[in-house]
Amino acid sequence: MTQVDLQKYQQFVTALASKQTLNLILLEDQLKLLQFQETPNINISALIAASFGLSSETGEFNEIVKKALFQGKPINDENHFHLKRELGDVIWYWVLACYALRLDPNEVIAENVKKLEARYPGGVFDVHYSDNRKEGDL
Repeated sequence: MTQVDLQKYQQFVTALASKQTLNLILLEDQLKLLQFQETPNINISALIAASFGLSSETGEFNEIVKKALFQGKPINDENHFHLKRELGDVIWYWVLACYALRLDPNEVIAENVKKLEARYPGGVFDVHYSDNRKEGDL
């Protein structure tokens, strides 16, 4: 097995990182640019909180599922309730993201349904359509 020189790898990583990643002043400038110039209708602070919260709460949900699948933990009443609570937290941050982006949550769901109906003709999952998406299908 090849040993990696971690100091060289760290230099490689930092050379590829954006200026904003490595410099707080530049990050602050980018935040101000996003908040006030390019995206005046977006609440950047709420968007950041929603982004971090979504990934954190999804991670907590995934941890319960991981333990059930790979560590033999039961999905008993207690863990089922815990999953339910974590989903509630995911929804909380999802709604915060909608607020931050000035989106109506109902419209977000409607757009998702529209996208999936176009992707899967007949309303049935098909691996072919999942693997071979039309141009613009994100």
